[in-house]
Amino acid sequence: MAAVCGWSVVLTGLLPALVLCAPGTRFGAPLILQCVVLAHTGGALARVLTDTRVRLAALGFWLFSYVWLGLAPLAMLATGVYPHEYRADDTTAFAATALTELGLLAYSAGAALAGRRAGSDRPVLLEPLLARRLAPVPVLLLSGLALALGAVLVPRLGGVDAFFSSRQAVRQTGGAKDSTHALVIWSVAVPAFWALLALLHLRRVSTPGDRLLRGLRLLLLPLLAGLNVIVNNPVSRPRFWAGTVLLVLLCTTRRFGGPRAFRRTAAALTAAVLLVFPYGDYFRYDQRQAVHVVSPADQFTTNMDYDAYQQMQTGIDYARETGFTPSAALGPLLFAVPRSVWPGKPEDTGVGLAEWAGYTFTNLSAPLWIESYLWAGVPAVVAVFCLLGAAGRRMDDVRERLRDRPATLALLLVPAFAFYQLVFLRGSLMGVVGPLFLLLALPLLITTRAARGSPGSLVRAVAHPHRPHPILRNRRHP
Repeated sequence: MAAVCGWSVVLTGLLPALVLCAPGTRFGAPLILQCVVLAHTGGALARVLTDTRVRLAALGFWLFSYVWLGLAPLAMLATGVYPHEYRADDTTAFAATALTELGLLAYSAGAALAGRRAGSDRPVLLEPLLARRLAPVPVLLLSGLALALGAVLVPRLGGVDAFFSSRQAVRQTGGAKDSTHALVIWSVAVPAFWALLALLHLRRVSTPGDRLLRGLRLLLLPLLAGLNVIVNNPVSRPRFWAGTVLLVLLCTTRRFGGPRAFRRTAAALTAAVLLVFPYGDYFRYDQRQAVHVVSPADQFTTNMDYDAYQQMQTGIDYARETGFTPSAALGPLLFAVPRSVWPGKPEDTGVGLAEWAGYTFTNLSAPLWIESYLWAGVPAVVAVFCLLGAAGRRMDDVRERLRDRPATLALLLVPAFAFYQLVFLRGSLMGVVGPLFLLLALPLLITTRAARGSPGSLVRAVAHPHRPHPILRNRRHP
């Protein structure tokens, strides 16, 4: 309880006070409601940071919500300063804040409903899925594929030097469109990451050909480590993705798999997001700019990385003028369909909002809150965040139950999804769904179902140790 109170004081008292201490604070209904959002997100994050269980999915969601939709909007509403030129009135600002809180409440409700079913005997989809284990042959094939892709694509993307120069240098290589070029980069970065992660955990899977497997693993590990240093380093890759790679590699080790290590890692991550992340774009462009340390309020109100709340305001005004577009929800689901086949394919929401607002720079975010709102209004927001909350809670629960079973998807996939949430929640979906698909689909190809028994029944045996396993319950004793 003392730890929860301590974190709550810091997150809902000390840090907001540092933001509000700026001169000329403007008080009004939007700011008061934003304080409610801040209390909700800060309290939820405090509970995650002090929990006796490992709650990775909850950490990713509440950390993003607290920083990008809690502290940052508080600074904008208090000062009247925003990262972009567009300005909305107080009615729109209040609506954007209310929409934020609505999504948070729906997420909490979905997580609570999933928690009530945690002790149920009824198996669910995620349990057998996350109980899948690494399969040696597919892992070795993916490793070979990743190395082949690296050998072919890295030279076409400017060579090794470009990957240690800047993100701009990598983006400007080749003559393809930006979306195609980005997909090419992701097609080597994500397989390289999964191949390395799987090889690191493959030693915990016993197979008949252990000697051959060990030899191939020792041969491939340094090659894949080197490839990841090239294609997944923080110089040429987005900070969110480079951070995801590093955190997943860290949190899937035995030493960092327990609750105590999780609390320390989560606290360090929270501090890094607040203090280090704003200055992590030093390598974005070829022309380096001097790093200037500014106050939290100035950082939140001038840095385009924190434009999520302002984009929500823009989206609400956009919906008032143009209405909702339910067909836009098909865009992320059918992202792989080329525009030559689907001429009416939805545009990137962040780009569309930027163009509507008259910006010259259009590569902006569109948080999941406004993305789902533009589909069908408030009901879409409630449905999306209820499902997200239920899925996150279920993933955390299943990972906790299976954490002693080595080389499972519960151990590997849940951290990857949890930390990539910061990208997914920030949006736009059309820009992140391709990498997300690779991130979630590749591990399914390198794993196989649990060898014995039903994964669901095995999970329930862990969750209810006082209940005999079905196989043992039906056995007759002499």
